Amino acid sequence: MATDGKGMRAEILRELTDNILPFWQGRMRDPNGGFYGAADCNGIVDKKAPRAAVINARILWTFATATRVLGASYRATADWAFDYLRTRFLDGERGGVYWLLDAEGQPLSDRKQIYAQAFAIYALSEYARATGGRDSLKLAIDLFRLIEKHAADRERGGYIEALGRGWEPLDDMRLSDKDLNSPKSMNTHLHLMEAYTNLLRVWRDPALVARQAELIAVTLDRVVGNGHFKLFFDMNWRSLNGHISYGHDIEGSWLLVEAAEVLGNEALIVRAREAAILMAERTLAEGRDRDGSLHYEAHGDGQLIDANKHWWPQAEALVGFQNAFEMTGNPAFLDAVRDVWAFIRDHVVDRAHGEWHAKLTPDGRPYAADEDADACLAGPWKCPYHNSRACFEMLERLKG
Repeated sequence: MATDGKGMRAEILRELTDNILPFWQGRMRDPNGGFYGAADCNGIVDKKAPRAAVINARILWTFATATRVLGASYRATADWAFDYLRTRFLDGERGGVYWLLDAEGQPLSDRKQIYAQAFAIYALSEYARATGGRDSLKLAIDLFRLIEKHAADRERGGYIEALGRGWEPLDDMRLSDKDLNSPKSMNTHLHLMEAYTNLLRVWRDPALVARQAELIAVTLDRVVGNGHFKLFFDMNWRSLNGHISYGHDIEGSWLLVEAAEVLGNEALIVRAREAAILMAERTLAEGRDRDGSLHYEAHGDGQLIDANKHWWPQAEALVGFQNAFEMTGNPAFLDAVRDVWAFIRDHVVDRAHGEWHAKLTPDGRPYAADEDADACLAGPWKCPYHNSRACFEMLERLKG
């Protein structure tokens, strides 16, 4: 294994260009439009699987970024993803993106989950950034204005989780069956902040600047606890459970800093960095296993809820610990970067089929399809987002 930055960067570049991106360009691209919705852990594609807005937006972001960072050879896939998102997921009558389509591209769920609107903004602004496209930027701006009109809580701060197709209230606002039915969540606020960060890179509108400053502040004031994110809230920001999500903690640590820096608000930059360092320190002390991997979720007392190794926290640990090292110079963070990359490379990467294994046993063995329903290479929550984003981030951070 490479132990220096240059060698690690070369390994990460090969992983991105030889393994992750080809899997989606080749195996998952539907010649009739868009991308197939699922593939099991043997690489067998389910061509009839539903297609989620979040996943398709993340695919667009991935290949738009690849176009911008790696070159024009990825442009056709980015264009393909943009066309499908624009023509199939966008609701031409009511605005926003549908939550879920069937394999033929017809709506299965037309609810307006704010999490999905956020990822559409994230992807469309990245496509505009990579290509200079005005159409995609306009669509991103339209989504920003819809969110601010319908989902912003002007009285108590933050944003409501979900609304109906016509932006009317919903009784069930859950992002997934595993989440609480709460009107506000860490996850939606974190990724709306990430989306607004990317939109600011291509559209520095005063209204967006103001709303992003408020979003960062409410995240720091309400969502960040004592070194861990709080996860679910009522309308008045009362925390509804005490669970710890190590993957979100380390992911949020670097996304908070990025958001404040892109915004350029010095007071928020100071606060974001302080919060990020504490979150990274807590994750380093409490969230790592002996093999260098990151645990998934725990009770408030640190007792693990799920001892399995999930793919995405490993990707976030790679960037989050690197970010913490850059801010502090603490070599323990750099050791953690090396350790988690070794775990990813040796256990999480699927050398046989491409992409990364979604879920591994506590001792680092990938689950087979008949052992766990969540074991897959592509699915409703499994796509080239956490892993490709980690690779793109590390390529930039390890340049020196």
